[in-house]
Formats: sequence, structure tokens, C-alpha cells
Amino acid sequence: MKKLILYILIFVLGGVNLTACHSSMQTFKVLQFNIWQEGSVVKNGFNAIIDEIIRSDADFITLSEVRNYQNTKFCDRIIEALQEKGEKYYSFYSDDSGLLSRYPIIDSVTVFPLKNDQGSIYKLIADMNGQEIAVYTAHLDYRNCAYYDAKGYDGCSWEKRIPVTDVDSLLVLNRKSMRDDAIALFIQESAKDRAAKRIVILGGDFNEPSHLDWDKTTQDIRDHSGMIVPWDVSIALEQAGFRDAYRELYPDPLTHPGFTYPADCKDVALEKLLWAPEADERERIDFIMYAPAPGLKLSDIRLIGPQGNILKGQRITEKTEDPILSPLGTWPTDHKAVLATFQINR
Repeated sequence: MKKLILYILIFVLGGVNLTACHSSMQTFKVLQFNIWQEGSVVKNGFNAIIDEIIRSDADFITLSEVRNYQNTKFCDRIIEALQEKGEKYYSFYSDDSGLLSRYPIIDSVTVFPLKNDQGSIYKLIADMNGQEIAVYTAHLDYRNCAYYDAKGYDGCSWEKRIPVTDVDSLLVLNRKSMRDDAIALFIQESAKDRAAKRIVILGGDFNEPSHLDWDKTTQDIRDHSGMIVPWDVSIALEQAGFRDAYRELYPDPLTHPGFTYPADCKDVALEKLLWAPEADERERIDFIMYAPAPGLKLSDIRLIGPQGNILKGQRITEKTEDPILSPLGTWPTDHKAVLATFQINR
């Protein structure tokens, strides 16, 4: 009888410990969403943004192309619209890029302020049930977009030109942008968060590809002009210890190219989706990056948007292995969104 009681106690206590262990695991989601001029290009685009945010169930949202048109405060508008549908988020005023959080924001920082339309980076710090998290949003400089120069179009004017097929020459053009300057400030600022034991997440439209997508497997396809390119922003982030969430789970750029731009937004005329109509414009330029931390695990990542993209001036349906959630209805942007799910065991 005594042995039986002992076994029961061991079982019960073991169950309690398992429950305690389970309760220390928290899941959170991050959505990177280029909203194409606040959804103004597509009819009912703003409402579609709201619907997709709700469907994503994201805890943190990094927005690109926040414009605050007509002296409005976009993040106030979107917070109010979400509130009307029973969704509580927090935000603060920003320009060009924006942040939403389900958790109260305890601090915010302008890391790279918008100037001459050359990009922006903002940060929020939130208390996520006792764990501080620093979430950054980046909408980087769209000019001197050198991957277009490789594909036979000028990266500033988007006029046709002879393709740049020398890597060093291409990187000289790329470094005329402010993208590397902005990311250098992000790396400097985020070092403080990492020292403070915060989780650090960066979401953004970088307007620049990743070196992980311009490797030896893709150098002779997709108008890469035979080049293996160490693109500045992704290299700098990798050297600073950040991980590319999409490439962590899907490392093969052939089977999982992860193209986020230009997405086939069917509710607008084709010409509005074209910058280089005779080139293969498809690239992965929307990213979620994160700093490794004890107990932090990336458990899922997927794209949200149309199955199709734009290839050499035509709408096409991709046949890849990328995990893509189709839109609920109207798709409000010429980018696909990126949704990552993380777990933190504390």
C-alpha cells in the first residue's frame, strides 16, 4: 500500500511539473506587411489590410509605406479600425514605416529618421508577459536599387540600360543608397537590446535582395547575370549574428525562392505593377530577421498573398514549394506579406 501511495505521488508531482513546464512556453507571431501607400492604390485596400492583420493573429506587425496622407496619423487610424473589430493593438506616430503591438509599448525609438524619402527604422520595446521584446520596423531606401542594374534597368530611373555583370561595380552602385547606413544604425541600437536580454526582431521591406538568394545555384537564372552577390544589408545582419527567418526554415532558394515582390495584385492594372517590364523582377525583399536568444525558437514562417507574381511584364502563377496563404479576398498591395511564428521557453 505504501508503495502504491508513493507511485501515485510521483505521478501527480510529475504531472504538476509537466504542467509548469508547459505553461512557461509562449508563442508569438510577427507580420511584415508592405501596405502599398496605406492601401490607397487598391479599391478597399485599407479594409483589406485590416482583414489580413486580423486573420494573421500577429502579436507584432511591422509596416512599410506608412504615409500619413492629408495630415492624418495612419497608425491611429489603423488602431481605431482594429478596435472597432474587437482587436486591441498599441502603436505610436511614425512616418514611412510603422509598428503595431498587442502588448503595451513601454518605449519607442526613432533609429533612422525619414529624410528625403531615403528610408526609415523605428523600434518599440514591449513587455510580453514579463519578457521584454524589441521589435524594429525598416523600410529601406528604394533608390540605387542595384539588383535592377544587374537585370538591365537603371536602379534609380528604371530606364533600360546594359546589365551590370561585375559584382564589384554592382556593389558600388548599391552603396550609393542609404540602406547600409540605416542597417548600421540598427545593428548599433539593437546591441543595447541584446545586452539587456531582450528578444530582438527586425521586420522590413529592405528594397535589396539577400546574398542567400544570389548564390551559385541561382547565378545563371532569374536575370542574375551570372553573379554571386554578397548584398550589403543581408551580409551585415548575418555578420552581426542575425538570422534570416525564411531561409532558416527554407534554405534552398530554388525550391523555396520566397519571392515577395512584385506580387500579382489582381485588382489593379498590370502596368501599375511594372518597373522593369522586360526583366525578371521577382525577388525576396521583405524579411523577418531575429537575434538568437536562450529559449527562443522559430517554429513556422510563411508568405501571405497571391500565388502569382509578375515575370517579364506578365502575370504568372508560381510553381514552387513556398508555403503561401492566399488572400481572404482583396489583396491590398504589390508585395507579399511574411508571417513568422516564434516560441519562447522561459
